[in-house]
Amino acid sequence: MYYGAVEAGGTKFVCAVSDENFDIVHRISIPTTSPSETLSHVFEFLNQYSLQSIGIGSFGPIDVNEDSDTYGYITSTPKSGWDYFDFIGTMKEKYNIPMAWTTDVNAAAYGEFRQGSAKENGSCLYLTVGTGIGGGAVVDGNVIEGFGHPEMGHILVRKYPDDSFEGVCPYHQNCLEGVASGPAIEKRYNKKAQELASDQKVWELEAYYIAQALVNYTLILRPEKFILGGGVMKQEQLFPLIRQQFVTLLNDYVDTPALEKSIVMPELEDNAAITGCLLLAAEAKK
Repeated sequence: MYYGAVEAGGTKFVCAVSDENFDIVHRISIPTTSPSETLSHVFEFLNQYSLQSIGIGSFGPIDVNEDSDTYGYITSTPKSGWDYFDFIGTMKEKYNIPMAWTTDVNAAAYGEFRQGSAKENGSCLYLTVGTGIGGGAVVDGNVIEGFGHPEMGHILVRKYPDDSFEGVCPYHQNCLEGVASGPAIEKRYNKKAQELASDQKVWELEAYYIAQALVNYTLILRPEKFILGGGVMKQEQLFPLIRQQFVTLLNDYVDTPALEKSIVMPELEDNAAITGCLLLAAEAKK
């Protein structure tokens, strides 16, 4: 019995096949180009196996409402060529098997909840901070979705004192992604994040925005664990700064778990989303 997984990112697709114990037997990475070219490589890979089901975690926004005419579509993405692309419909033309469909960050949250940093917890929130910022949450074993999926990277944040940077988001000047994503760091300082590793002021500013978001998520969802992944969060000096800012901003309003154990890196590292896709594939219904 094999499960298939597709982690569809704006830069690359990661495809994997696992056995029934979720041990990965084959995995590849494909550059994200046009839908037809990218999926031709996905099909070539998946066609090598007799699959029971497939789990897909995609960049978004996507339509997750099963009652919608555009369920299974990538919707209003700025990614050229992918806006209003019928992802699930195209996959179903090739494979008449059950498929799970969610965002890449929801898949990562589920992977960490089941097999990673939150496997001993009843709830968690996964936030990726990289080329973009996105988040997914799991409560009582269920990925949180409603009319649509969360867009945690686009919450509006209060600007840091004396920060005149206008942000990089084309929709909101002062959203989290606009002021704290990898491209925002690069545009603000004209250097990539990894070139700024020793600049304390850079990371104090970054920590302020991320901690502000975590306070807002705390007041709405009260998750037991925050798992922070993505390229920017590989700057590990951020974690103590975020915890310090979180304490200051929350100001003892509500109780939280010990922050050293509740604001953490992903245990599954860069495999969180693909693991979540495999787990969701096993639970998919036809």
